[in-house]
Amino acid sequence: MSSRASRRIGLSRRDVIKSAVGAAAAVGPFFHVTPARAAKTLKILQWSHFVPAYDKWFNNTYTKEWGAKNGTEVIVDNINLALLESRAAAEVSAQKGHDLFMLLMPPSVFEDQVVPMNDVYAECEKANGKAIDLGIKSTYNPKTKRYFAFSDSYVPDPVNYRTDLWGDIGMKPDTWDDIRVGGKKIKDKTRIPVGIGLSAEIDTGVAMRAIMYSFGAHEQDEAGNLTINSKNTLEALRFVKGLFEDCMTPEVLAWDASSNNRQMLAGRSSLVLNAISVTRTGENQKMAIHEKIAVAKAARGPVRRMGLEHVMDCYVIWKFAENIPGAQKFLVDYIANFKEAFLASEFYNFPCFPQTVPDLKQLISNDKKAVPPDKYAVLEDVLDWATNIGYPGYSTAPISDTYQTWLLNTAFAEAATGAETPEDALKKLDTKMKAIWAKWKERGMI
Repeated sequence: MSSRASRRIGLSRRDVIKSAVGAAAAVGPFFHVTPARAAKTLKILQWSHFVPAYDKWFNNTYTKEWGAKNGTEVIVDNINLALLESRAAAEVSAQKGHDLFMLLMPPSVFEDQVVPMNDVYAECEKANGKAIDLGIKSTYNPKTKRYFAFSDSYVPDPVNYRTDLWGDIGMKPDTWDDIRVGGKKIKDKTRIPVGIGLSAEIDTGVAMRAIMYSFGAHEQDEAGNLTINSKNTLEALRFVKGLFEDCMTPEVLAWDASSNNRQMLAGRSSLVLNAISVTRTGENQKMAIHEKIAVAKAARGPVRRMGLEHVMDCYVIWKFAENIPGAQKFLVDYIANFKEAFLASEFYNFPCFPQTVPDLKQLISNDKKAVPPDKYAVLEDVLDWATNIGYPGYSTAPISDTYQTWLLNTAFAEAATGAETPEDALKKLDTKMKAIWAKWKERGMI
């Protein structure tokens, strides 16, 4: 959340966390909830999708049809992704808002303010098979044994790169060393830099973790113990410093979540980490450059090939929602119809319940808009290299707290620019994260 957004809502990041841990009465099991009155409306809030065709389908077709079948007026509000967290915090503070609220990253800090999704998951799995580990680890707290959110889908975060520029130097960006070496050659020759953010926004948070994880560094271990202070993290910080100095420009220090999209489509970056919204926008707007942009798997580091999800769709139902049963039923029905969502998103939203799109590999291997038609086939094994925030553990409250306060983003930016040495940046990061872990441990959330 930006400071501007905080001021606009009137809440600080501290307010967000404080609101998230307020106690509330427990809600009973999914199919035994008796509403106080017959609900006539279902209010849903989610982001303004990067693929406009999805919002058109969801807002004007799917929810209208679902509402007619269920005697419910469905009201959908869409807001900019940068405002989601501040809006969620405002609703928690007011104890009033939407029935169903979608965030783009694991909202574990709000666990005490939401209806557990255990029964929703169980009902969906009866008809659609087991959810993927990526979805479960992003929405489940093993300490409390509660699902604090429900994830219908995730978005892959591949490497997007210019085939003409990389072809000209005879390289492909398969490894992080390739990206640094090849990116420097391209920048020296054409003045076109690599475009990976180093600012307080979600894409930077994902990119820095992708580098860390591929270097064998983690915020925590599998049991949730803090492990950030390691030689692997230090090597990742040193690498990003070199990458910035060799291949990038200071503009990435002020990027927002759509800057990499804009830069790539404007021909001003040789490589970015992003979802396929980059090329989809080029295709839909008939921009010639889209034919020069290819998609590759997450880059391999010294330890492993690993990236993250670009965004993780996570729905929560507030305990103060007016139509809890309707929100629960909507999610169950939505998963049963998820293939329509996958197609409407133009292959942007991948299913957390794979059985809902059994022919996914065939679909993405023969895309009518892509050049070549199998451009997106590289994503068919995405679950082999995409992981959750907090790997190898769960996306628990301290993980979410660290992510939302941009601590890793700041540490990597300071090391990259020389504001701090990599060693000092790591020490500061470790101190701040220890305080976060202690806070959530005291509250019984880890």
